[in-house]
Amino acid sequence: MDYKIKNTAVCGVIGYGSWATALVHVLLTNGHSIWWHIRNEEVLESVQTEGRNAKYLNDIELNRDLINATPDVNEVVENSDIIIIASPSAYLKNFLEGLTVSLKNKFILSATKGIIPEEYKTITEYFHDIYELPYCQLGVISGPSHAEEVSRNKMSYLTVACTDRDNAETIGRRFSTDRLRIRYSNDIYGIEYAGILKNIYALAGGIASGLGFGDNFRAVLAAASAREMTRFIQESFPFERDTMESAYLGDLLVTSYSSFSRNRRFGKLIGSGFTVKSAMNEMTMIAEGYFAAECIKHVNERHGISMPIADMVFDVLYKRANPRKRMRELTALL
Repeated sequence: MDYKIKNTAVCGVIGYGSWATALVHVLLTNGHSIWWHIRNEEVLESVQTEGRNAKYLNDIELNRDLINATPDVNEVVENSDIIIIASPSAYLKNFLEGLTVSLKNKFILSATKGIIPEEYKTITEYFHDIYELPYCQLGVISGPSHAEEVSRNKMSYLTVACTDRDNAETIGRRFSTDRLRIRYSNDIYGIEYAGILKNIYALAGGIASGLGFGDNFRAVLAAASAREMTRFIQESFPFERDTMESAYLGDLLVTSYSSFSRNRRFGKLIGSGFTVKSAMNEMTMIAEGYFAAECIKHVNERHGISMPIADMVFDVLYKRANPRKRMRELTALL
């Protein structure tokens, strides 16, 4: 099946958190009018009246003249050709609740680095299986890209993955700036799963930090995480890919070490003695690694791939395993 995105295609964004806001800011800066699905009344009002997101990245100015913001998901989908999914994966079904407009002729671009709980599917897998969209109408935008830096025009690199190079480049032109470089790939599976796994490994690094392990060990843990990520992706879906590229390794590294990393912070709280529940209460944003740890454990049941680091995180978060004891056991395997 052949599917081509028109150069005149209009973008719609679903989600109103930091990453959604950063992507909207880039599109607006490049002069693109967008439709934006915002379910939160406070955020919707602030965007419409002040040109700011009251809850996330609230110092970033947004061009109101180019924004069509609405709480109605059907209005966004009806008026958009490219639907950018930028909501937390755990809440995607809530965002799509009430959707009646057909997605048949739409292109879905996932900007969400997460897996849907209970469905155990990535975003593209979900739209493929539930909405019966072919993979030629599905894509991913990913890479080492904290919203705080992208929105402030810090040098960043994103990768757009589609089955069709022309479609990837049509999307890439909408986001490309002198400080946001775009690369291209056709490895939808590998890049999407890399974006999910890196959250688990950043959480592991945070646990190690909270337990008092130093930079030396955390470097070894990051290297072992990169190997484990590569092993899972290659064995579960063999493909000609280089996981040393930024969309894989780069994203893992920035999430493991950056002060902006929610997953690293969540893990550090756990390692410092917080319970899972209390650590969640300390967080102002979603740590995707929490949901990913359980989902990847489930997904790997059908593959049987050795994943000791991901298993450690799962045991600590879901089996109430002692973090110090499990980390000590892990050190013997790295």
